Amino acid sequence: MIKIEYPAYRPKIKEDDGKEFIFDEIRKRWVILTPEEWVRQNFLQYLIHIKKYPASLIAVEKEIKLGELKKRFDIVVHDIDIKPWMIIECKEVNVVLDKKVLDQVLRYNMALQVAYLVITNGSYCMAVATANNELKEMDELPGM
Repeated sequence: MIKIEYPAYRPKIKEDDGKEFIFDEIRKRWVILTPEEWVRQNFLQYLIHIKKYPASLIAVEKEIKLGELKKRFDIVVHDIDIKPWMIIECKEVNVVLDKKVLDQVLRYNMALQVAYLVITNGSYCMAVATANNELKEMDELPGM
């Protein structure tokens, strides 16, 4: 597991109709602040400010088709050719990063065929390289 060192981050948060919202800088809109959304927004800050992934190459919560099923991934990072390069699945802090969570991102990869898979609960993440139809756990997220 990789321990995440987050950058200083002051999210834009507002309350409306008794619900809390956080501004998503990638989607350019306010979204309901859930425990999973908190992890997603902080992880996005980590990707952009610590790992230096260009925000323009990051997609958040887009729909993909898995056979007849429609699913939504949390985060996909694209390479410079705008091809999916990394899938990131975010879970709230108290969720254990186990085989069930990894299986979820593996299913998404059937549609996207990326080089890297990442699962995170905000405190830790697991990164896996997918070269040659094999999964190899990594000690850190790759650079771009």
